[in-house]
Amino acid sequence: MNDTAMNSTFVIRSAERGHQMLKSDGSRASYLAGHPDAFITRASSFNFNQYQSGRPGFGTVRVFGEEVFHGSGCGYNMHPHHNFVICAFVFAGELTHLNTAGAGMVDRLQAGDYYVFSAGSGGKHCELSVTPEDMHVIYLWLLPEQLYMPPTYHRGHFDFRKRRNEVVQLVGEADGALPIQQDLSVSRLMGDAGNRFPYQLRTLSHGAYVFVREGSIRCCGTELGPRDSKGVWNTESIEIEVLEDDSDVLIVETIMIDDAKIKAWESEHVGH
Repeated sequence: MNDTAMNSTFVIRSAERGHQMLKSDGSRASYLAGHPDAFITRASSFNFNQYQSGRPGFGTVRVFGEEVFHGSGCGYNMHPHHNFVICAFVFAGELTHLNTAGAGMVDRLQAGDYYVFSAGSGGKHCELSVTPEDMHVIYLWLLPEQLYMPPTYHRGHFDFRKRRNEVVQLVGEADGALPIQQDLSVSRLMGDAGNRFPYQLRTLSHGAYVFVREGSIRCCGTELGPRDSKGVWNTESIEIEVLEDDSDVLIVETIMIDDAKIKAWESEHVGH
């Protein structure tokens, strides 16, 4: 790792994330979908609105939430967003996603599939698990680079059997990555023990949020287990050493923005 004296970090252990259970008991039927015994479990890294107390985001990332939809029909009914970019990465089960971007569409995403939905000037979407098995997904909510852009939707697929033991950019400017309206990239690593992966940040103004979904790694001297994470900024590069076979890691690289820019966005952001 090429470190600097200004290098800054934080670590969020799995138990330190915000943990919630959302029940489909009819009290929030306009938003939560599913039979009365359906429920959503959520573990959130940052404190956007009601999600948890703690660190208020990282760079342009406002929400990093791991969710499990339990029960057929469980999910979120059609609801609006604007001036948010939302990414979803499916790890198990099937996510049925309806959105109003462009002419509108219905998409069914399975393990390895992911999407980028920019609500821009205004869009709606609905997310449901309509199959019997649980659906596992990670959501990112991001500030857009420009406000009130036309809504867009893109989807992709990550095949870990073909892209094993390499850092693969899923979202961003790399060839084959999904485009996004922000100076941000999302990469995924499915790695085996004994491998080391250097990761070069674009500039010293960028930071990396490293989340271990499964397995264990050492990131910049810190051992991270399942659902642990680390943020690093003010550095040129980081190194990830895989300590356990089949480790599954997400790396979100974002431009670091100051409080003044966040407040300017919030003044324009009437709803989410």
